[in-house]
Amino acid sequence: MKILTGNELLSGATVYLDPQGNWVEDIQAARVFAKDETEALEAAMAATKATGRIISLESEDVETINGAIYANRIRERIRSEGPTAPRFDRQHLGEDEHVSI
Repeated sequence: MKILTGNELLSGATVYLDPQGNWVEDIQAARVFAKDETEALEAAMAATKATGRIISLESEDVETINGAIYANRIRERIRSEGPTAPRFDRQHLGEDEHVSI
């Protein structure tokens, strides 16, 4: 089984094609293409490329476990779940317009 994923051009967000043909940020809302849906997957990829709105378009192998979509590659799991390190507030510029290193 496969899903389509990419990055939204304007925001850079990781997005997934849903069953209605919309791009969403939740992997659990993604359309899962069965092995016999190769033509539909390729048509969706071609239509998406024509818009230029989604970049780094890829088909990603997934499986469903207890009804949840689970990416086979660790890279895609990280993309779908978010950063693996704690999020810190960015360091702001000081009055002298520099940040400490």
